Amino acid sequence: MIPVALAPHRLRLGLAGTGPAALRRLRALRAAGAEELHVYAGGEDATLAAEAGAALQPTLPGEAELSRLHMLWIAGMPREQFVPLAEAARRLRVLVNVEDEPDYCDFHAVAEIRRGDLLLTVSTGGAAPGLAGAIRRRLEACFPAIWAERVKEAAALRQSWRAQKVPMAEAAQRLEALADERCWLSCPKAN
Repeated sequence: MIPVALAPHRLRLGLAGTGPAALRRLRALRAAGAEELHVYAGGEDATLAAEAGAALQPTLPGEAELSRLHMLWIAGMPREQFVPLAEAARRLRVLVNVEDEPDYCDFHAVAEIRRGDLLLTVSTGGAAPGLAGAIRRRLEACFPAIWAERVKEAAALRQSWRAQKVPMAEAAQRLEALADERCWLSCPKAN
């Protein structure tokens, strides 16, 4: 695995599917900041259609549409639909993730925790997503919602220090000392 954090505003993303799995993925992509997101689903999923809004395309993408995507998530589709779609996307050099089908994944979705600009992720490379979820839940207890404000505070301090021409290594040490002084990195004991 190669861990990366992608800038979603620079990417043309697609989601194909229906049902709860596709709805979860739509919400996760939107939470991640996906701006140019195209949702390919039939009209039978009213909840997904309502949440997709103007991003909804009523049919699966053809090759012309696929060729314009950078990444495609497929969720909640039967095998006879997702296999040809995934294969066509791959031929066109589009990265593909088919939920719960590791053999059809060029990349794996991670279990994630978002606290403002703080993003913590856990991955087992698709081998044990339930374990990744359990670890994510433990990390949620260690990094509660207050972390969004802590990151903002640290970012403001960093900007101030940059203006003062404080060397990067010293700024990092100052932030680590701040986290230690305030016990930001203490984690509740596991049950």
